[in-house]
Amino acid sequence: MSIFSKKTFTAFIVLTTAVTGSAADFFLKDGDKVVMIGDSITEQYLHSSYVEAWTLTRFPAWDIQFINVGIGGDTAPGGKNRFKRDVAAFSPTALTVNFGMNDAGGPNRVFNEPGFKRYMEGLQGIADQAKAANLRVAWFTPQPVETQTEGPSILPDNVNLEKFSNGVKEHAATNGNALFVDQFHPFAEVVEKARSTNPKVHIGGGDAVHPGPPGQTLMAAILLKGMSFPALVASVEIDAASGKVVQKQNCTVEGFNSVAGGKIEFQQKDYALPYFPESDAKKILQWSPILDEMNDYRLKVTGLKDGKHEVRIGGVKVAEYSAAELAAGVNLASAVLAAGPIAEQVKAVSAAITAKNRFFHDRIFRGVMLAGGVPDFLELTPEMLEEKRAAAFKKRMGEMPELFAAIKKSLVIQPHQVEIVPL
Repeated sequence: MSIFSKKTFTAFIVLTTAVTGSAADFFLKDGDKVVMIGDSITEQYLHSSYVEAWTLTRFPAWDIQFINVGIGGDTAPGGKNRFKRDVAAFSPTALTVNFGMNDAGGPNRVFNEPGFKRYMEGLQGIADQAKAANLRVAWFTPQPVETQTEGPSILPDNVNLEKFSNGVKEHAATNGNALFVDQFHPFAEVVEKARSTNPKVHIGGGDAVHPGPPGQTLMAAILLKGMSFPALVASVEIDAASGKVVQKQNCTVEGFNSVAGGKIEFQQKDYALPYFPESDAKKILQWSPILDEMNDYRLKVTGLKDGKHEVRIGGVKVAEYSAAELAAGVNLASAVLAAGPIAEQVKAVSAAITAKNRFFHDRIFRGVMLAGGVPDFLELTPEMLEEKRAAAFKKRMGEMPELFAAIKKSLVIQPHQVEIVPL
């Protein structure tokens, strides 16, 4: 029985030509059922949840669902051996594979040839089963370990992992219907940039092997870029002097009004939302501008009187710019994610995704599928145990459609009033 809801949600958004073109390049598609398999770095539910949230907020009309089947300590051969239970059983259409950290043994300055051979055999075993199931596969390299060794470079401690990552590239090239995404080198470049200013800096949070929210946010951005994720959220250009909407992308603009005193206002309904993880993830922004890179939420207003202007969304001040800055065009993503109705909606989306992922991980994947250990006094035969497991699995899975529906509900975008007020 598939964990994914069979219900098809009616698309309520018509994308513009430019965004549709970008969407066509994106690895993930409307209607996809996505399984993300990996080790403890996947099971942390950080980068996987960020990938999910970025995808859903960029394409809120899509009927796309995600399941994480990461297991701490697992390897590529382990993924191969559990493919039938943890991947094929859910009838996905797309699969992401993120193994290598345990296969390579973490920080290691010496190439582990026997381990590399087992790793490649494991990846091929996954590929063979994915082909049989007609899945599109994105093969992710492991990220580098961020050791505390002093010095500008972490690469000496990642010799083995880099060779394992190059092996993923060779593997993807020999298996059709596959996408190779290198997160090792882009992640290392950001770390090297930070360490050039302070050899002791640790940008990822967490530990050397398991990045915390900052590092896993960087991972998610790298992975999405590798999958050709479109940056455009929405774009509006207004000529305040003539009262004309010069251009709009991925949104509607209505009710333009010029008020005495130089204030202008209009109603905007976007077809997507910007996204960035909350909390400690923002620490990564001092080393990589991924919030703006991943979210192009553009506003351009010409014809304003000189001076400072306040931008309000839904009556809430989100930013302040000069007339010259607005005439050149600004990216509102960071501002609208900090305060106002868009920020509140994105928080609600994140909460709904977290609730779904926590339920699946705790109550189904770990709670039923991987649950083991039965006291002798219960006198359960293996057959009786599997019967109870199947019953619990069916019952708990019956709650998943409601959790997916809650995510869809949180993604419904309402129009908001935009005001540009001279100060």
